Amino acid sequence: MKRIYKPTDGFPSFYQPYMDCVPDDGELLLHLTSIIPETAALLATLSDDQLLYRYAESKWTIKDIILHLADCERVIIYRTMRIARADKTNLPGFDEDLFVANANADKRDIQNILAELKAYRTASIVFIESLDDEALNRSGTANNFPLTARLLVNHLYGHHRHHLNILNERYLPAFK
Repeated sequence: MKRIYKPTDGFPSFYQPYMDCVPDDGELLLHLTSIIPETAALLATLSDDQLLYRYAESKWTIKDIILHLADCERVIIYRTMRIARADKTNLPGFDEDLFVANANADKRDIQNILAELKAYRTASIVFIESLDDEALNRSGTANNFPLTARLLVNHLYGHHRHHLNILNERYLPAFK
């Protein structure tokens, strides 16, 4: 399997916590693949009521988080494609809270949400496998911040891991 190492510098500091979640082994494609069944196994242990749990009033439900991962998969891969294809357009940001507020995750079956995430991840992996080092190292701008395609594909995993960590640290203890 193709090795894709994470960037070590040259990116906005707010990406650092996500990069800290990415292993240093270059096995990004393997990690992007294996985190999906890990996520499915975690969700399989939860009741419908637990999937609607918020650990604080203004926080998202577990369903919101999983659909947020699917939404971000779309946005991140779109940005990656534009940058990998040498597009220098400053790509717009997006309001993740607005997306969650209008996604109706709590009205959807968790298996449907998970199927959406799996479908996007599969497509993302096929796309990422097609990128050579030159494309991965291309730089661009999103929301007025400089970044590379390499940063974004690693961010996919780091962002997903970050949210699984939040589920394990802030949500699941309430169910013990």
